[in-house]
Amino acid sequence: MPWLAATLPVADLARTALEALRSAARRAGVRGPLVDAPLDPARVAASFASDRLLRLDGEPWAGFAPHSGFFATADGWVRTHANYPHHRARLLRILDLPDDASRDDLADHLAQASAQDVEDAAADAGAVAVRVRSESGWRASAPGRAAAVGPLVAATARADGRPARRAAAPLAGARVLDLTRVIAGPVGTRTLALLGADVLRVDPPEPAEIAAQHLDTGQGKRSTLLDLRRQDDHARAQELLDAADVLVTGYRPGAIEAHGLRLPPGAVHARVSAWGPAGPWAGRRGFDSIVQAASGIALLESADGVTPGALPAQALDHATGYLLAAGVLDALVERARDGAGRDVATSLARTAAWLLDAPGREPDHPPAALPPSGTTVTHGRVRSARPALPVDDYAAPARPWGGDPPRW
Repeated sequence: MPWLAATLPVADLARTALEALRSAARRAGVRGPLVDAPLDPARVAASFASDRLLRLDGEPWAGFAPHSGFFATADGWVRTHANYPHHRARLLRILDLPDDASRDDLADHLAQASAQDVEDAAADAGAVAVRVRSESGWRASAPGRAAAVGPLVAATARADGRPARRAAAPLAGARVLDLTRVIAGPVGTRTLALLGADVLRVDPPEPAEIAAQHLDTGQGKRSTLLDLRRQDDHARAQELLDAADVLVTGYRPGAIEAHGLRLPPGAVHARVSAWGPAGPWAGRRGFDSIVQAASGIALLESADGVTPGALPAQALDHATGYLLAAGVLDALVERARDGAGRDVATSLARTAAWLLDAPGREPDHPPAALPPSGTTVTHGRVRSARPALPVDDYAAPARPWGGDPPRW
């Protein structure tokens, strides 16, 4: 699969994640080309590289902000993630840089710093930056060991429940409350919408979701804004949750409980996190690029053996999102039998451990090609109450793996 060419077997990861999803969909009674037809390799690649394919007014989208990326330090490298304004502000604050500091200013400062000191300060301040590690260094570390154990999709039944309701297709009419953002969680909920669920995406007004990310992963969903710090919005969110079959969250473990929302009996709670529910990094913030850097993937994908590189797609995000959707489908099937609520959990770090353990590395691979234009569709003018969203035209991946064009 030339579109996902990498040292690590990213194409195998993509196929495995999508076949797991398709198998779960068939167990849930979903039928049709999406789950029964042979996988189209080009569309598989497109479904994993949607940020590379996205065009706004015909122009590519720069997926990372200027203060995000790899930076050399006095003793190695760090990778930062500052796409959201509050993460950028925290990063500059821990480095004693002014709010208007440029990328060059940041690079100059980091060049004099210790990578480990930057990582530690970022974790303490709620910024997002990690030291770039080797694969062996990550495997030997406490967070690396925690990420390497357990299933790719962890599912446990809870004691609460509701009367069992046998249905030919448990996903039909299922209400999914989507409290996720960025890529992994929204990919999972977009997939559930594609397979027939009624998905409502809920975002806080501040910090607002990045507009292009919402366009990339918001197809097939309804969306609204609620501020859980406001009493009336919190009450409305609880009403929506009480009527939901599935809650999908992308918060760090314990964060949703801190908001005071109560899960209704029998609901499926699906969680996606960066580092997983256990280990010393369970409470830390993270993104696909950050997990790649910390886990050794970035050095394995280096073009020159020195400068860190990256996978040809946000593959950890996409694979984890599809696996999360598979876990939700299986949980709904089981709930239809016994009425019990269930918890489903995935993490980017666990998916990264699977990729690192997989056979079939190709260090001499060619550069990854862009998936062909036939894997995308063009949408007309987008109208939304969200700030900065109106766009005349945008191209996004077509129905991910085959079949007819999307209906949204």
